[in-house]
Amino acid sequence: MTNVFGKPGKIASRRKLFELGQRALEQAGWRIERIQGIGKSSVRRIVRGAERHTVSIRTTQDTWIAFPRNEDDSGWVTLDDVDYVAAVTVDDKDNPKRGLVYMVDGDEMRERFDRAYRARLDAGHSIPIGRGVWVSMFLPEDPETPSSIGGGIALGKQPLLTAKLDGADDGAAAELVVQAPMPHQEAPLTIAEAKRRLAQSLGVDPEKVKIVIEA
Repeated sequence: MTNVFGKPGKIASRRKLFELGQRALEQAGWRIERIQGIGKSSVRRIVRGAERHTVSIRTTQDTWIAFPRNEDDSGWVTLDDVDYVAAVTVDDKDNPKRGLVYMVDGDEMRERFDRAYRARLDAGHSIPIGRGVWVSMFLPEDPETPSSIGGGIALGKQPLLTAKLDGADDGAAAELVVQAPMPHQEAPLTIAEAKRRLAQSLGVDPEKVKIVIEA
């Protein structure tokens, strides 16, 4: 897969894609916070109302994303610590025109990477600890092709945001011209959040609010 280190154009483009991931989250109503004590540059806390989640913003310029195994081979570095992955990908690795942001549940992503890892080991592949396991955003799974297992992350999903990559063909830092984002669905309203909102409106303690639901 693409190694962006040591390639100024690739590094700048990766930064632009990361910014696109942040913008997608913000336009979906999330406040983004850095997490103290976590040295992982891709990890952020996102907050919307009473909801708080940990997310890893992963970028790819070749439509494959990677996570490495941890030192004792019991799980995944970074991936095991997050609730969601905001996967930011180009639409085409050879001639990218658009950047797309997909919000993927952490459990789904872990399940995909677990299957990808097992399939490659079963096929006799050597995967040193610490080296990334790569999974495709768009390539569908084929039981006969171990490297495809776990793939198709974006298939059947609506992107959180789509953006035109202006000037991406020259390999330099692409300016992101963000189009209108896909409308996000509001998260289901919990009893706790409903009580909090009512209490705020009425000027009382949330513990004083009782909600009765009749079927």
